[in-house]
Amino acid sequence: MSEIIDGKNLAKEIREGLKIEAYKLRNNGIVPHLAVIMVGDNDASKVYVRNKSRACEEIGIEFKEYLLPSTTKQTELIELIQKLNNDKNINGILLQSPIPKPLNIQQAFNTILPEKDVDGFNPYNVGNLCIGQDGFIPCTPLGIMKMFEKYNIDIDGKKVAIIGRSNIVGKPMAQCMLSKNATVTICHSRTKELKKEVKDADIIIAAAGKQNIVTADMVKEGAVIIDVGMNRNSEGKLCGDVDFENIKGKASYITPVPGGVGPMTIAMLMSNVIKATKNQNNF
Repeated sequence: MSEIIDGKNLAKEIREGLKIEAYKLRNNGIVPHLAVIMVGDNDASKVYVRNKSRACEEIGIEFKEYLLPSTTKQTELIELIQKLNNDKNINGILLQSPIPKPLNIQQAFNTILPEKDVDGFNPYNVGNLCIGQDGFIPCTPLGIMKMFEKYNIDIDGKKVAIIGRSNIVGKPMAQCMLSKNATVTICHSRTKELKKEVKDADIIIAAAGKQNIVTADMVKEGAVIIDVGMNRNSEGKLCGDVDFENIKGKASYITPVPGGVGPMTIAMLMSNVIKATKNQNNF
């Protein structure tokens, strides 16, 4: 029987530690500030932003929200980011994705100062991750690495299959695993014989955004399963990319959805904001 990786409880533990860090900063006259930009009227984004706001309030981080209409022009978005870059009171800047077409999200990420890029999407931080230098790591991969650390899951020399190649999860996740000496295979929508690629993996990280893309016959006994997916099933209930009920008996460790990776992502965002604040104030 699998051990369930309790991301909700671990995130709570991390947030408690961050409260203490925020308290120390405030006692020294330093107030951490996070600015979140949301463009358009995406319902899922509203939920994510609200959750981030609540986490900031709990920890002691000031939260500023900038809601822009879907008609916003690229020049207007860039101007706002540059304004926040120049605001010394703002320690972290986050652009909530997705943003409406034809806006160029990568240009926007490129504009955010690396030292305020708490999502880790600026090419400077991406480069630092690739060469093993300190910087901001995207929150979901960072949260997953904290899970491995907490549960003493050995990565060294292990075969890892990552399903999904996004800039937000798949690619930075691969770099994180390589940094711990794993042998990494990245699978995606054009991968032929997905089952064959995944079957031999010691660790499977599913981040494809497709319900039940990982089934029990794709998983070897004792594998570690990390489910990043956030989908809705036919009943409207939240579910992941993994067939949890049929796999949990085979895996050594497995994350649930909800209550697994999701809470850790927000906790790592908070951690990055505190880190940015400390760095900017030489604290």
